[in-house]
Amino acid sequence: MMIDIQSEIGELEGVILHTPGPEVENMTPRNAERALYSDILNLSVAQKEYAQLADLLNAVTQTYQVIDLLESVLAEPAVKTPLVLRICEAEGCLDLCDDLLALPLKTLARQLIEGVVQPRDNLTRFLSKERFCLPPLHNFFFTRDAAMAIMDEILIGRMAKPVRARESIIMEAIFNHSPRFSVNTVNPLAQKHPDATATVEGGDVLVGRQDILVIGNGSRTSTQGIDFIIERIKAQKDRKRHLLVQELPHHPESFIHLDMVFTFLDRNYCMLFEPLMLRPSKYQTIHILIENGRVTSIREEKGLIDALRRLGMDLTTVCCGGREDLWVQEREQWHSGANFFALAPGKVVGYARNVHTMEEMNKNGFDIIPAEDIIAGRKHLSELGRCAITLDGSELPRGGGGARCMTMPIRRRPVI
Repeated sequence: MMIDIQSEIGELEGVILHTPGPEVENMTPRNAERALYSDILNLSVAQKEYAQLADLLNAVTQTYQVIDLLESVLAEPAVKTPLVLRICEAEGCLDLCDDLLALPLKTLARQLIEGVVQPRDNLTRFLSKERFCLPPLHNFFFTRDAAMAIMDEILIGRMAKPVRARESIIMEAIFNHSPRFSVNTVNPLAQKHPDATATVEGGDVLVGRQDILVIGNGSRTSTQGIDFIIERIKAQKDRKRHLLVQELPHHPESFIHLDMVFTFLDRNYCMLFEPLMLRPSKYQTIHILIENGRVTSIREEKGLIDALRRLGMDLTTVCCGGREDLWVQEREQWHSGANFFALAPGKVVGYARNVHTMEEMNKNGFDIIPAEDIIAGRKHLSELGRCAITLDGSELPRGGGGARCMTMPIRRRPVI
C-alpha cells in the first residue's frame, strides 16, 4: 500500500490499529500516573469496546494490527537483532537482549509490547520495587501518536514522555521494513545533531488540505518539534505550505493534544471545544507560510477558525458538549467528545456517551447511527449521508482518548 494522506476527511482506504492487551492492565494506582493514566482500565470491558471500533473499521476499509506487522518484520533476521538491541539499549536492559532474541517470534512481538517481568534472581532485583525490567506499552492502543502520515511520507513521532518512546521505535521498524507498505520515513532523531527538546506527537498534527497543516503546540509537541517539520517542508522546496500552529494549555490533561479540542468533520464542518477555540484567550494561533524552501511569512492570527477561513476553508463549527452549559462542555471534552475520526467526508465516528455533543451534531445535519447498524450490515456507509457513528464507551474514554486517538490512517482518497 502506498501511503497517501492529503486530508483528515478523505474516504479511508487503510488504517493501523492496536487492540489493547495485558499491557493496559499491567499497572497499579502507584504507577498509573507514570504510565500516563488517571485511572486503571478494566481490560475485558475495554477490549469489548475496542472490538466494536475494529469491527466497524473492518467493515469499511483495510485494517492492519500492530502486533501482526511487528511479528512480520521480526521474522527478518537482519531486522530482528538490530531492533531488539536498539530497544534494549534505549530501555537500559542490555542484559535482556539474548533472552529476548531466543524467544519464538509471536512471544517476542508480544513481550516487546506487553513488557517483560523482572526476574528475582539476585538481591538487587529481589529488592527492586519495579515489576518489569522492560515496561509495558500502556498507551500503544493510541496508534495515532507514534507515527503520522503526511502526504506520502511517515513522520516518526518523537514522544514527549519516555514511557512511550518504544512505540516510535516499533512503528519506525514497521514502516521501514514491512513489505506491506511503500513509504519514506522521517525521524527527528535521525538528524546529524538532533534537538533533545524537539517533540512531536500525532494527536497534534492534522492535515487540513494538501497545502495546510494544523499543528498543536502544547505539552506533547514542542516549538522545536514544529521547527523540525518546518525544516522538512523547506527542504522539499517545490511546495507552498501553510502551517497553522495552535497553542494549547498544558493543563488539564484532557488538553493533551490538539485533536482533543479540534477535529475536522467534513469539507465545511469541524468539531471544537468552544471555551478554548472560540473565546478570547492567551493561547495564540500562528500562521507560517513556506514558499520555495523559505519561510516567507510568520504572523499571529485572530484564531484557528478565522485563519482557516482566510485560506478558503470556511468551516461551520459544531461545539463539543453543546453551546449552553460550560460544565457539560468540560465533562464531554474530558471524555474525548471533540475527538472524532472521519471514515469519509461527513461520516465520522465518536463516543455515544457524549450525548450533548451528539445532539449538537444532529442539529447540524448529522444523522446519529449506532456502530452496530453498520457492523451487522443493516446500514451501509456508502448509502448514508452526513452521519455520526456512535461507539460504546465506558472504559476506553478513561484511557484518555477517542476514535481519532485510536487510529493511524495511512491512506485516504483525495477530497474532490
